[in-house]
Amino acid sequence: MQLNGSEIIIECLKEQGVDTVFGYPGGAILNVYDALYKQKDIKHILTSHEQGASHAADGYARSTGKVGVCFATSGPGATNLVTGIATAYMDSVPVVAITCNVTVPLLGKDSFQEIDITGITTPITKHNFIVKDVEELADTLRRAFHIAKEGRPGPVLVDVTKDVTANVTEYEKKEWAPRDKFLRINSTRTTEERIDEVVSLISKAKKPYVFVGGGATISGAQKELKEFVEKIDAPVCDSLMGKGAFDGTSERYTGMLGMHGTKASNFGVSQCDLLIACGVRFSDRVLGNAKKFAHKAKIVQFDIDPAEINKNIIVDECIIGDLKTTLRSVNEKLDQMHHEDWMKKIKDFKASYPLTYSEEGLCGPYIVESIYNKTKGDAIIVTEVGQHQMWAAQFYKYKEPRHFLSSGGLGTMGYGLGASIGAQIGNPDKQVVNIAGDGCFRMNLNELATASRNNLPLIQVIVNNHVLGMVRQWQDLFYGKRYSATVLDDGMDYVKVAEGMGCIGLRATTREEFDEAFERALGEKKPVVIDCIIDKDDKVWPMVAPGAPISEVFTGEDIDN
Repeated sequence: MQLNGSEIIIECLKEQGVDTVFGYPGGAILNVYDALYKQKDIKHILTSHEQGASHAADGYARSTGKVGVCFATSGPGATNLVTGIATAYMDSVPVVAITCNVTVPLLGKDSFQEIDITGITTPITKHNFIVKDVEELADTLRRAFHIAKEGRPGPVLVDVTKDVTANVTEYEKKEWAPRDKFLRINSTRTTEERIDEVVSLISKAKKPYVFVGGGATISGAQKELKEFVEKIDAPVCDSLMGKGAFDGTSERYTGMLGMHGTKASNFGVSQCDLLIACGVRFSDRVLGNAKKFAHKAKIVQFDIDPAEINKNIIVDECIIGDLKTTLRSVNEKLDQMHHEDWMKKIKDFKASYPLTYSEEGLCGPYIVESIYNKTKGDAIIVTEVGQHQMWAAQFYKYKEPRHFLSSGGLGTMGYGLGASIGAQIGNPDKQVVNIAGDGCFRMNLNELATASRNNLPLIQVIVNNHVLGMVRQWQDLFYGKRYSATVLDDGMDYVKVAEGMGCIGLRATTREEFDEAFERALGEKKPVVIDCIIDKDDKVWPMVAPGAPISEVFTGEDIDN
């Protein structure tokens, strides 16, 4: 049938099962919005800013496992997506961003609201396209969704010129068939031989440790991971992005690894003789000094992306492929193992070095534990970036994947509210809670209007210390208490801001007030903002100096072997 380019965009989204698009209209994309207006299958969420749309698409994707979609117009509309696209890229989130540009004759002439968005986003997308011919539009969109989902996921941008959105061509509904096959890794050994070598290493280990990352969530490998861990009788730690891939309430679980991880995990990894990394990229916040990381252990890495092997740390063995499939194959060849002495030592670490906080006053850890208890650990927790993010990672026990959404790689302040909107729309039967510091929250608080307009029952918790908490923490510990540009005590009233945007605004200065406010928020059918006043000098522990290797503090070398 004959359709114009805008109608083809809508039909291709339907082909891909898209039910929600987040965006903001403008001149170059008006034809697409007109086609969107004429159909009823795809819901459009108008955000307050294009960055909010990109974060909402990200939150939708992380929490559902589907591809998130956002729209933006040319020029500043497209550039406003950049931070959200980069956030998705760093955390391997499948997002398709569709932007529109000026007409083909106006390209390259500094036309009104013209920008080379494909050039700008080349380093932060898995792939991107500019479509200048309506004949190529449908297959380009199909390919974009395929690329976003396959292998290691990531964001893809499709820029469409305005004349293409108006031009007419034949459209036929069909599925995308990849044309190119590519080899995952150049190796003379087969995957079967690699599996045999890994099984041999595991069978010889006396003190194995399993390190879980975001790849385990993306793969949906929690069942296989649980079987694997139990078969090799090992403790488990995770990265920030790996939260929930392994049950955080399990006695085997020791907490997060690295700079803001638990002492039990850091000591344990320093003492293990085999570290098995499942879907992790060994970021600097985990490694510290790569030369001293897990220095007593052989390291095995399971990952779908060959580029991650030996990138940040040299490993002894690896298996390239989907983690779920890899673990199934390994599990079939493993015999039941028993490491009673090793597991007892890890349990002793946990008992000797628990996460603690002050027994008095309202503080970040108490807020997070209270949220955990009142939601029974079943909420989708979204965070911004900073101290509150680390408290949310440390003190909430994530029992299943896709229940912790946070900007781990890029560390994007202002991410959480938009992402929580996407998560709430993608999971209408779940309670979504965004935990933010006051510094992060003020960056994109305009999205409260989006939450209010759509009657979303999400809960926004502001951990308000009137400073840029994590930066001040570094200044306090390592910069002689010179608090340069980190004080926010400017009289901002978040309760009034919330009410002015159509939300319910509450304030808590004590534990009792917070518990009461959160209980009320759970019963509301519209967005609730809780402004929680805490001490400006509350800190996240453990902590190491900027640039200092974590091993200087958490090598575990003072622990008896």
